Amino acid sequence: MSQPIKLSLEQQFNIRSFETQVQDMSLEQAQDFLVKLYQQMVMREATYKELLKHHWGIEQSPWAS
Repeated sequence: MSQPIKLSLEQQFNIRSFETQVQDMSLEQAQDFLVKLYQQMVMREATYKELLKHHWGIEQSPWAS
């Protein structure tokens, strides 16, 4: 990927809105939010992997967890 991905105006707006919300958080709220956000990212990645396995017809090996 030699060219950077360009975000739509809506995506740019959502990022700016998110930035404003985060600025008003306490340290504890921000830490809790980051943990939850990371959990969602991990779940999304696992979901994508499962969807791709299903789409490509890849069976999970018996030794994989």
